[in-house]
Amino acid sequence: MTEGIALLTVFVLSAFTGYEVISKVSTTLHTPLMSGANAIHGVILIGAIQVAGRAQGSLELWLGLVAVFLATLNLVGGFVVTDRMLEMFRPRSARRNG
Repeated sequence: MTEGIALLTVFVLSAFTGYEVISKVSTTLHTPLMSGANAIHGVILIGAIQVAGRAQGSLELWLGLVAVFLATLNLVGGFVVTDRMLEMFRPRSARRNG
């Protein structure tokens, strides 16, 4: 019981700390920050693939596959957002049509 409360406390404090840190980042630093986050999402995807590959039962396998799917969405979405942010810094003549 005490370990669960300690883990919940760490989670809540890290959520508040993360929110405060991210909200103070200037607009010009968001693109490098997103690139770093994309690297972390890649590591999460590899971890999810490993967990799914070592599943012992069907419930573990399905949870692992859901984790792989969500991690993939998160990774691809991060790259799409980063690409859109970088598009804003390109000159109008060099931007893609569409």
